[in-house]
Amino acid sequence: MQCRQCAAELDRPGDYCLVCHTANADVVVLDLDRERARVTTIDDDAVLGTRVVTTTPEEGELTRMEVRNFAGQIVDEVHRKRPEEVYVTGDRTIIDAVRAQLHYECYRVEGDDPVERVIERRGEPALEVVEASTAEKIGGTHSTLIGDRDGKRAIETVADHPHVKKIIPGPIDASGSSARGGVRAKATRADQGGNVRLLIRDGSSVQENRVVTTAGDRELGEHVRADLNEALREADLAE
Repeated sequence: MQCRQCAAELDRPGDYCLVCHTANADVVVLDLDRERARVTTIDDDAVLGTRVVTTTPEEGELTRMEVRNFAGQIVDEVHRKRPEEVYVTGDRTIIDAVRAQLHYECYRVEGDDPVERVIERRGEPALEVVEASTAEKIGGTHSTLIGDRDGKRAIETVADHPHVKKIIPGPIDASGSSARGGVRAKATRADQGGNVRLLIRDGSSVQENRVVTTAGDRELGEHVRADLNEALREADLAE
């Protein structure tokens, strides 16, 4: 592929041109599995190419280094493009590792074909990423959290999501039916404004917490809700 500005040859489709300093792609989509990442480059509505990056998972003490190195290879592919936007989907562990090294805002995208979904959404506002700390996102008139340490962990798991603006804890209702299995949590169906409710149960007690997201409508809020429930499952806190 040649640079669209100066016609210099590019090593890979969509690479940033180091001759005339021109970007040749505006979007990168990262479809991240634990062992394989698909890095797709898009310009306007055209797919310029997809590059696959792989890793061999390690165990024990080597896992952290292996994940960091895998994420580093993915990040290098993004840096080659200098895109305006980066969209991610897939394995949460790899997404978090990539975000830690990537100097771009990452927007979540869902669906069986994330590349097609991104192209369909071109022109729609992307979900804002909230940079506030977990502690800064939690507030409201009710400061008591249900479930002691596990309840706090559920709240922090949700607050850690980049598209969550604020969590407002509600009152604790002790009139529910008794549930087994310790503290359990679930994000409910998004409302018209894209916000959800986080229900935390501990025995017969239930606390309903309002979660304000950066989604502007129910459809985008449902993407955030699914992501939150996946995070709760990974934390072994989901209903």
